Amino acid sequence: MSNEIEIQLDDELDLQEPKKYKVFLLNDDYSTMDFVIDVLVKVFRKSLDESSVIMLNIHNNGREICGIYTHEIAATKVGQVKSMAREKGFPLKAVMEEE
Repeated sequence: MSNEIEIQLDDELDLQEPKKYKVFLLNDDYSTMDFVIDVLVKVFRKSLDESSVIMLNIHNNGREICGIYTHEIAATKVGQVKSMAREKGFPLKAVMEEE
């Protein structure tokens, strides 16, 4: 009598990349350009030069993409922007959209 047990495993796993989400900052008439640059540097880890270009695109086009992340990270970034804006008294908004 043998104590061996044979288990058959499914060799093909269906792995998928997690969905990605674009995070945008939206233009408003009250948030200062310096504050927007500060948010881009602190929340999105952009350089000052990158932040200046993105800030001007937000100002001129109404919104600009700041990064592409998984759902959890994108939601965290949106929350960080909301928190910083509330703390400084600005109406700056970030939104996320599925890629």
